[in-house]
Amino acid sequence: MAPRLELIALEGFPLVEPGDALAQLITDSLRHNELQLQPGDVLVIAQKIVSKAEGRYVRLADVEPGPEALELAALTDKDPRQVEVMLAESREVIRARPGVIIVEHRHGYVHANAGIDRSNIANSLDDPRVLLLPLDPDASARSLREALAQLTGVTPQVIINDSAGRAWRNGTVGIAIGTAGLDPVRNQIGERDLFGNILQVTEPAVADELAAAASLLMGQSTQGLPVVLARGAGLLPSEEGSGRLIRDRAMDLFR
Repeated sequence: MAPRLELIALEGFPLVEPGDALAQLITDSLRHNELQLQPGDVLVIAQKIVSKAEGRYVRLADVEPGPEALELAALTDKDPRQVEVMLAESREVIRARPGVIIVEHRHGYVHANAGIDRSNIANSLDDPRVLLLPLDPDASARSLREALAQLTGVTPQVIINDSAGRAWRNGTVGIAIGTAGLDPVRNQIGERDLFGNILQVTEPAVADELAAAASLLMGQSTQGLPVVLARGAGLLPSEEGSGRLIRDRAMDLFR
């Protein structure tokens, strides 16, 4: 059979609330969509529902912005309280201009606004809140993987994805911010190409590639499709986690 990758978005997925058993919701949704996990399957799960289940909300009324947040908010036209939350989630502010703040998140990846926003969450004008990234996305992915194995009898590989921009390119793509059970970067150094040349630097970020593909189905607005089953990806097993996707600062040519 020719190589084939199948992506299936789970329809009818319920809205997620803090404390929900996400693995059970996914298992129920698989059953609702008449699907059964198979060995080698990958579940790509939107960061937002993981954060919601983990209760990663912050009420802006509870936030007191400091001097740095006030200065940065004035520069970028943002709510100083939200900027304070971004700073608390970040190691460093890389760039800032009206409308956007680029930071190095405490997890190591560089992206806009520390991954914090108000989209696709229930909110009130009188009492706004924001949603943070999971406290430890790799740990979240491992926990989901273990729980799904107990519920279904099959241990899937898991990717938690989020949207991020890229240096020198317009638009956002899905990236893997948490992984479990898979090698997120395929090391092909030493392999040969079609003409026998030895590959010197080839290391496809397969977790990011699959995260981006799943994002096409998930959408960014009203689709309500936060979980995608990927079948046929053939990702290598590993317990290393998503840290392999973060480029070492010494090798970062963009800062």
